[in-house]
Amino acid sequence: MVRRSGLGRGLGALIPPEVSNRADGSLLQEVPLALIRPNQYQPRTHFDEEALSSLVDSIRAVGVLQPVLLRKVGPEDYELIAGERRCRAARRAGLQTIPALVQEVTDAASLERALVENLHREDLNPIDEAAGYQQLIEDFNFTHEEVSRRVGRSRAAVSNSLRLFQLPATVQRLVREGSLTAGHAKALLMTPDRELQELLANEVSTGGLSVRALEEIVRTRLREAEEAESAASSESSESAETMMAPGPRPLRPPGVLELESLLSDHLSTRVKVDMGARHGKIVVEFATLDDLERIYRAMLGETSTGA
Repeated sequence: MVRRSGLGRGLGALIPPEVSNRADGSLLQEVPLALIRPNQYQPRTHFDEEALSSLVDSIRAVGVLQPVLLRKVGPEDYELIAGERRCRAARRAGLQTIPALVQEVTDAASLERALVENLHREDLNPIDEAAGYQQLIEDFNFTHEEVSRRVGRSRAAVSNSLRLFQLPATVQRLVREGSLTAGHAKALLMTPDRELQELLANEVSTGGLSVRALEEIVRTRLREAEEAESAASSESSESAETMMAPGPRPLRPPGVLELESLLSDHLSTRVKVDMGARHGKIVVEFATLDDLERIYRAMLGETSTGA
């Protein structure tokens, strides 16, 4: 016979079911696993099979030691806010019920708590983390500042996380699978060349390049591209102005790369700053018309992302 949750038996012995109300209004009780459905806003899409199997063994031995967090969505229906790993493991262990805290929360609060629960326990992979932030922004009209405040991360961390969606899908998959770290992904975002991003991502995946080594490779490629562009510009200038001696292309001012990074963070997209002899230009990338409108609002300093 499979042992029931140790915590559940303790609660049953000490506190009558469906009677223990906490100060935050949540109800501590045993809930049938058959009545619990997954969180529709669950940001995690991948669960490590080895870690899950280990949790199953632990539950079989000592039971569920920490209650899951639920909200009631029907007379006998519950939705997970946090604790999907525990629910999955409890089902595999053969339990019929699981200890739970039942709260009344909104959709937005449910997503927030699911995301924060995962961030503060077993880390989400960087792509799933970014997807959780994006869901808060798109579904609930949160600004980057509001997201950072709700999940306890800096605004820059949230913006940098969302920039991962600028990577090609193949590179995002490597990040999700753990073949690339968030540091590797950030280094790849230094170049706008998507083919180069994919090429270097595969090199990291197969060759084990460190983040520092990858950053140096990207800087070298960027330098080579700038030198090739400078040489082509010089040849064109020589043919058009044969009376003028060509001079070397001036180096980019040291603050340009930092300003590019700051602008990219503020607008949550790739920004390229080109400096010429007498003038410069800024190139801002966008994906869709909605994305362009979002960038426009960010430039105006508007905080609302809603229509």
